[in-house]
Amino acid sequence: MRNESERRVADDEIDLFELLGGLWKQKLLIILTTVVVTGGAVAYALLATPIYEAKVVVQPPSQSNISQLNYGRGGDTGLAMLSVRDVYEVYLRNLQSESLRREFFRKVYLPSLPEEARKGSQDDLYGRFNSVLTVALTSKDSPNRYYVMASLPFAQQAADWVVRFVQMAGEQTKREVIRDVRGDAMIKANNLEQQINAARESARKQREDQIVQLTEALRIADSIGLEKPPIISNNLSNEVSAGMDGSLTYMRGSKALRAEIENLRNRVSDDPFIVNLRQRQEAIAFYRSLQIDSEVIEVYRQDGAIESPDKPVKPKRLIIVVLGAFLGATLGVFVALIRHGWGKRHRKSTFA
Repeated sequence: MRNESERRVADDEIDLFELLGGLWKQKLLIILTTVVVTGGAVAYALLATPIYEAKVVVQPPSQSNISQLNYGRGGDTGLAMLSVRDVYEVYLRNLQSESLRREFFRKVYLPSLPEEARKGSQDDLYGRFNSVLTVALTSKDSPNRYYVMASLPFAQQAADWVVRFVQMAGEQTKREVIRDVRGDAMIKANNLEQQINAARESARKQREDQIVQLTEALRIADSIGLEKPPIISNNLSNEVSAGMDGSLTYMRGSKALRAEIENLRNRVSDDPFIVNLRQRQEAIAFYRSLQIDSEVIEVYRQDGAIESPDKPVKPKRLIIVVLGAFLGATLGVFVALIRHGWGKRHRKSTFA
C-alpha cells in the first residue's frame, strides 16, 4: 500500500513536470495570444471615446434670497411666511421631476444629436439620455445637498449641461413660487374687498335704521311741541345731553331731528363713517399691485463654481491594458493546455 501511494505521488510529479514542459513548448502560442489580446486592449484604450464628468452641488438658499416673497405676509395678515425650507422643497421637487427631464431632453439633448440619430426610437434616446444625466443626494448625512452630474464626450458640454439643468429647475421653481405668492395676494385682496362691501352694506342698513329711529323721535317731538332741546341748568345738562339716545332721542328737538334726518338721506357715501375702511383699501391696492422681481430671488445656492473637467473618467487606460494582458495570458495558457491534452490523448491512441 505504501509503495502504491509513493508511486502515485511520483506519477503526479511526473504529470506536473510534463504539463509544465508542454506549456513551455507552446510558449510562443501563449506569448502570441497575450500580445494579440493586449494589443486589442491597448487599441481600445486609445481609440475609445473619452467620457468627461461634470458635477454641480446645490443647497438651500439663504433667508435674504427669498425675502421679497414674504412682502405683505406674516403678522395679522393671515398669510403665513415662506421659509427657506418651503421654497427649497419646491426646488428639489422640480429638480427631480420627470417633466423637467423631458423638457431638457427636448430642448437640449435632442438638438445636440446628429439628424440621423434623432430619427431613432424616442424611448431608446430617452433611456440613453437618462444614463447621461444623474441627479442624486450627495450623502445621507446631508439630506439638503444634491448633485447633478453629466457624463459626456466633451468636457465643456458636460459643464454647460449641469449648469443649464439646475438653472432650468430654478426658473421653473421661481415661476411656481411667484405664481403661488401672487395667488395668495389676490385672494387676500378679494377677501378685503368682500369685507369692504359687507361693511358698506352694513353701514347703509344702519343709516336706514337710524333714519327710521329719528323719524319716530321727530313725531314724538312734534306731538309735544318740542322744537329745541330743553335747557337744563347745573350739572344735569351734560348727563341729559349724553343720554339723548334711544327712547330720549326726541329730546333733541324737532329742529335738530329734521336736520339730522335730512343729512342722513342726502349722504352720498358712508365710507367716511366705516372703521378702518381706508386701511383696507390701501391693503387691497398693495396686494393687487404686488410685484415680485424674480431676478433678486434665488431658490437654491450652488456650492462652489463649476469648472470644465480636464481629465476623462473613462476609459481607464492603464486598467484596461493590465486587464487585457492578464486575460491574454490566461487565454494563451488555456489554449496551450487544451492543445497539450489533445496531443497527449492522440499519442496514447496511436501507441495503443
